[in-house]
Order: sequence, then structure tokens, then C-alpha cells
Amino acid sequence: MSERHFIRPDAPGTVVKQRYTNAAASELSVAGKDGAQLNGILLEQPGARSTVLYFGGNSFHLDQHAQHALPLLAACGSNVAMFDYRGYGRSSGKPSIDTMQADALALFDALNARFPGRVIVHGQSLGSFMAAHVAQARPVLGTVLESTATSVEDFVHANVPWYAAPFIRIDMADSLRQVDNRKAAAHFSSAALVIAAGRDKTTPPRLGRKVFEAIPRQDKQYLLLEQAGHNDALRTEGAIAAYCGFVRRL
Repeated sequence: MSERHFIRPDAPGTVVKQRYTNAAASELSVAGKDGAQLNGILLEQPGARSTVLYFGGNSFHLDQHAQHALPLLAACGSNVAMFDYRGYGRSSGKPSIDTMQADALALFDALNARFPGRVIVHGQSLGSFMAAHVAQARPVLGTVLESTATSVEDFVHANVPWYAAPFIRIDMADSLRQVDNRKAAAHFSSAALVIAAGRDKTTPPRLGRKVFEAIPRQDKQYLLLEQAGHNDALRTEGAIAAYCGFVRRL
């Protein structure tokens, strides 16, 4: 398995059909190390004590999903920033594990320069690997991992039917094998919230629980939403109240 099986950018020549607009949000552009432009938005709220940097899942596109994700994340009163990954939506460049991890650090650094010491990283699914990478390398205010997996390898095996598993051998690129959220979590230096969904067939709750157990801190929290699926955890009853409780304590 190569990176192209795991990272699925837009096809060359893809054009954004309908651009998301929000009068309260400003557009941001951050340069990657290789000159790629990482484009996104920043919603600033009066009296905000923190800023959430959100990393979406593999299918996340700002112009398609911000209208649903932004109100949920903004409900806590924090500022919210979200970007398209390189090669997705508004952002240029060709994605790889290495470039996406470097981009995640660049985005954090840009926001932390603007809001020193007050940036929370929040990653959903694929984005949880980006958020965890930042949290192990930078002084984040807090970390939220939603619908996360332990590693790419475990993620792949979790999506193989049990009856087929004995007959399938997966060859995986070294760049994918080195991505492990348990190893990253072992180096977290701030509070963390792990959100798992009981009906998640893509990243089963047991994987999120293992990541949670790898975090060596007392100020960590595990939230299991029994009725939620892979992509609707924050829309589940009670989820936002728990999420905002964590964010506002930071």
C-alpha cells in the first residue's frame, strides 16, 4: 500500500464550483516550505480566549464542509481556523505524509504567532494524525483527537472484514508505517480530549481508546459517543457540551 491509497487529493484541473463565504470569517494563506499555498479561513469571535486549528478528514474540503463544521467548532466561543490540505480545494501543492506534516506545523506556527500560547489543535480522522504530529512537536494549548486511529496500519486492518483477514497480506510503504498516534501521544505536553464514536466502522472506538491510554497526562479525557458514527460525532446529543467544557477549561 502506497500513500496514494491513503491520501486522495483532487484530480488535476478540479475547480471549486461554489466558494464558501462567511461575513464574519477572513481568508488566510500560509506558505508551505516548498512554496505551496495553504488557503483557509479564520473566524474571530469577541472575547475568545483560544483559537482552534481544525484538521479535517480525508474528504474534507473547506468550501463543501465548512458550513457544517464551523458553527459546531465555534459554539465554544473560540476563534476557529480551518484550511484545505495541499492538493485539496483551495490549496496548491502535491500532498505526501511528509509535506502534510510539515504543513500542519507551518499552520500552527502562523496561528501561534498571532495568538501566542492560545492555539488548540483539533483533528478528525485523517486530521487526527496531523493534530497529533503538531501536539508532539509544538507547545499547543490543548489537543482534540476525534475519530482517531492508532496507526495507518491498524486503520487499514480495521477496515478488512474479519473473515478475509487471514487471507490478506498488506504491504505498506515505510512512510505510512511510521505514522503512529500512540507514539505521538506519548509526547503530549498539554491537556487532551479523545472523542470516539460507538458506531464508527472506519476507526473503531478501540483504536481511539489505545491512543488515549498512550497519553501520559492526568488532564486527559476520553469521550465515547455510543450513538455517533465516523463523521457525525460532534452532531450527537451532548457532544458539543462536553467538547466546549474541555475547550473552555484551557
